[in-house]
Amino acid sequence: MNPLHVCFASALWIAAAAPGLVAAEPVTVSLTLKDHQFSPSSFDVPPGEKVRIVLTNRDAATEEFDSHDLRVEELVTPNGRTSFTIGPLRPGAYDFMGEFHPQTARGRVNAIESKR
Repeated sequence: MNPLHVCFASALWIAAAAPGLVAAEPVTVSLTLKDHQFSPSSFDVPPGEKVRIVLTNRDAATEEFDSHDLRVEELVTPNGRTSFTIGPLRPGAYDFMGEFHPQTARGRVNAIESKR
């Protein structure tokens, strides 16, 4: 058998036998920053999974999503949008804030199992 055919056949077998190995799209959470406050200010995510955050800034000032707990610092321009990934997270609560307006721009990510 041609070595190229063997390689192709092996790849097909692996793809068919192991569909769980294909990476799933991360959960997406949309956050809005308006009047120097995050909305929602708290949200739940599944533990052990990556989460994509899409942050839209409705303010006329630059802000920085900052979290020591999540190990993230991400700037978002005035009336701009950014996205970034957090996790996978262990079960627990993770605080975040707006670096430039920490008195009002505060929030929390809760990594908890869903109740079904």
